[in-house]
This record gives sequence, C-alpha cells and structure tokens, in this order.
Amino acid sequence: MNFEPTNFISSLEYLAVGMISIFVVIGVIVLVTVLLNKIFRPGGKK
Repeated sequence: MNFEPTNFISSLEYLAVGMISIFVVIGVIVLVTVLLNKIFRPGGKK
C-alpha cells in the first residue's frame, strides 16, 4: 500500500462536495422545521 499525495489531493474535492451537501441538507431541514412551526403555531398569534 503506497501513499500517493496526488490521490490524496484529488480526493479532497470529493470530501468538500460531501461536506457541502451535508450542510445544505441540514439547512433545508432546519428551514422546513421553522416554517412548519410558524404555520402550525398552537394557540394563535400573539
């Protein structure tokens, strides 16, 4: 098993895409949760 620095550098692109997609999915989930809480707020508006 050899360590190839060029392969490591090229795999960083996939790591970045994966991390960005995770943050995007978490952001969408948070936005949907906030919107649902505003729409279906119990007890009416205060």
